[in-house]
Amino acid sequence: MSETPTRAVTHRYEDPLDRLWTATAERIGFRVARSPEVYASTDGRRTITIGSPETLDPDDCLAQMILHELCHALIEGPAAVERPDWGLDNATARDVEREHACLRLQAALARPHGLGRFLAPTTEHRAFYDTLGADALAPRDAPSVVAARLGAHRAVRTPWAPHLESALAATAKIAQATGAPDVDGWASSLWSVVDPPPARHPLGFSKLAALDRRCGDCVWSFERGGHQRCRVAGGRRLDPSWGACDCFEEKLDCRTCAACCREAYGSVTIGKRDPVRRAHPELVVVRAGYAEIARDGVRCAALRGGTSPEVPTYTCSIYEARPKPCRDFELGGAHCLEARQRVGLS
Repeated sequence: MSETPTRAVTHRYEDPLDRLWTATAERIGFRVARSPEVYASTDGRRTITIGSPETLDPDDCLAQMILHELCHALIEGPAAVERPDWGLDNATARDVEREHACLRLQAALARPHGLGRFLAPTTEHRAFYDTLGADALAPRDAPSVVAARLGAHRAVRTPWAPHLESALAATAKIAQATGAPDVDGWASSLWSVVDPPPARHPLGFSKLAALDRRCGDCVWSFERGGHQRCRVAGGRRLDPSWGACDCFEEKLDCRTCAACCREAYGSVTIGKRDPVRRAHPELVVVRAGYAEIARDGVRCAALRGGTSPEVPTYTCSIYEARPKPCRDFELGGAHCLEARQRVGLS
């Protein structure tokens, strides 16, 4: 009787989403490991460790857990990569606003692909996630919203882009392809909560805002070359009659913003003949080869207000003699948009 030939195993099956999101994390700069000793943690050396399959709940999805940790990294910023667990305190309520910001960002990234429920968190914070309205990044002045908007601003820049958005789009394709509602047990499958992607704005944004808002009324609409264009879309042409997208903003008020005078920009240089030198010499700081306005921490030393709920507005104490870069700054211009994005207001 002849012996059965031994088959050499040269390949290993992997869940498509596991492979996709592990590779996405690697492209962004993180390594993903599995261990029964943790639920989810980071070591401060770019390794994200997720619990092994046998230790997780039936509705835990590795893709969701990796996305959640990446959202934490986006919220906390580049310095957090070198801190275990992104520098967050998971044992007390100290960082609950940071967790809420992470969940807001997670929803804002997943929903445009119909994955808001499929990639929803499975921890005790799910209750907060489920209360988020149609716009997960509203109201704009909530602390967790500001942090989430900053995370969203980072998400469209390297090393996150294009990898994060590509992974979400690929996940949506895989999820849509699994549709089989007539199969036994479908209703209890996580795949059954994949939603059709919501309608997109003609410029590609995630959703249309209220119908009574139009692109032509948005502060980020401007004219160039005889056509109306959108600053948020990098200057692409728009039809003023289009229903506005969720980036819509009414006319801005510098007194409730002051992004350009805060941490958005770290220095305002001044020329040799700038009137502020004579009017306010106490605010002029001379450096090697140039001069600039003094800073008070992360903000311009001439900025007043905005320090508490009792003083919600901002004013400039040297407005009449403000430096030329400030006089040239355009309300609603490209630098204005960038400043607001940098501080999480737009």
